[in-house]
Amino acid sequence: MFTGIVQGTAQIHSIDEKTHFRTQTLKMPQELMQGLEIGASVANNGVCLTVTAIDGDSVSFDLMTETLRITNLGELKVGDRVNIERAMKMGDEIGGHILSGHVYCTARVTERILSENNVQIWFELPNAEVMKYILTKGFIAVDGISLTIGEVEAQSFCVNLIPETLHRTLIGTRQIGDAVNIEIDPQTQAIVDTVERYLAAKA
Repeated sequence: MFTGIVQGTAQIHSIDEKTHFRTQTLKMPQELMQGLEIGASVANNGVCLTVTAIDGDSVSFDLMTETLRITNLGELKVGDRVNIERAMKMGDEIGGHILSGHVYCTARVTERILSENNVQIWFELPNAEVMKYILTKGFIAVDGISLTIGEVEAQSFCVNLIPETLHRTLIGTRQIGDAVNIEIDPQTQAIVDTVERYLAAKA
């Protein structure tokens, strides 16, 4: 489990393409290496991945075909960076919201609105079906970052980013057309799906 509070970024050092999956190796910042072991869960752009090898500060993960298809990790290349969050521990402060690291879909950046102290970014989701889970002032995870939804329009929504989020994560570098990973809030999904089933049964 994760909280959506990104702890840093790491650069992709190598990608080894294999049959139906790839191995991705990151150069992990030293401050995120403490206690890291093979088998640990680490979120890469919000995707829960398992550590398969550690060699100094080089940390490897295996990505299955489905992960590459559903998330933006399949678009990355050597030299790109990813948001990193280590799995939460019992007793940790939860500054964001509870995440599983299971990405629901990707969205595309459609607009960036810059102001003196923050950035507003608009995203378009792939279909209207996903929008039922996107509620104004609700939670959303974008590339593993716990954010509050701003405005909602048709198949799009926006988030407003403070300087600390822009400094700590990669979201400020996202440009129009870029794909970001979306994990919807599981509590919102559960409520919406329950209400839909209840109304369908009543009908």
